[in-house]
Amino acid sequence: MRLLVTGGAGFIGANFVHSTLRERPQVSITVLDAMTYAGSRESLADVDDEIRMVEGDVADAALVDALVAEADAVVHFAAETHVDRSIAGGREFVHTNVLGTFTLLDAARRHQVPRFLHVGTDEVYGSMKPSEFAHEGSVLEPNSPYAADLLARSFWKTYGYPVVTTRCSNNYGPYQFPEKLIPLMIANGLEGKKLPVYGDGLNERDWIFVEDHCRALDCVLEAGRPGRSTTSATGNRSPTWISSVGCCA
Repeated sequence: MRLLVTGGAGFIGANFVHSTLRERPQVSITVLDAMTYAGSRESLADVDDEIRMVEGDVADAALVDALVAEADAVVHFAAETHVDRSIAGGREFVHTNVLGTFTLLDAARRHQVPRFLHVGTDEVYGSMKPSEFAHEGSVLEPNSPYAADLLARSFWKTYGYPVVTTRCSNNYGPYQFPEKLIPLMIANGLEGKKLPVYGDGLNERDWIFVEDHCRALDCVLEAGRPGRSTTSATGNRSPTWISSVGCCA
C-alpha cells in the first residue's frame, strides 16, 4: 500500500507514521507537511530513510494532485489545531482545514483513491456538560473555526466517495508541541513556573495516549465503513473507540 499522510510531521501524524512503519513495514509512506510551528522534521528523523518527505501546502492543488495520483490511501492529519489560535486568527484555519481538506478530497475523488481517512476532532460536538462525553450520534455544535470537518461527509453523501472520519479527544504523548496542557504543565513544573489554569478551572477534558489513537486509526483505515464517523471517549472507563466496525476497543 502507498500511503499519503498529510501533516505527518505534526504530533499525531508523526506518531502514526512511526507506528505504521513499525507494524506494517511493507507500506510505502509519503508525508506532505507545510512545516509550520507544529511540524518538526526531528519527529521523523529516525525514519527519514524509510519515508518520502514533501514540504508543501495541502491547499496547493497542483502539488496535491500529483501526490494523490500516486496513493492507494490518504490519511489526512494536516490541520491548524490549537483552538485558541483559531479564535485569534481564523483565516489560517479556514485555509488549511477547509480549503486544504477540499483540495485533498477533490483530488482523491478524481483519481479514485479507494480509501480516505479524515482525522477530525471532537471539537465539532462543542462543549460537553460535566461527566458527559460525545458519541457518533451527538449533535454537531462547533464553537470555533478549528472545528471544521463536514466537507468529508459531503463527499460521501454527494459523490459516494469512500471517506471515513474520526473525531478524537485530546491526545498526549511523544512529539507533542509544548503549548498543549500536559507537556506545558510538566515543563512549567520542572522549571518552577506557574501552572496556568483555563477559565475557572472547572472544565473537564478527555485524554487518550497517542499510540492508542494511532492503533485505532489503523483499524479504521482498514475496516471503517465509508460515510461513518468514529469518536473516542473516556467517560468512566479507559479510553475506547465507539465504532461501527467493532474492532477499535
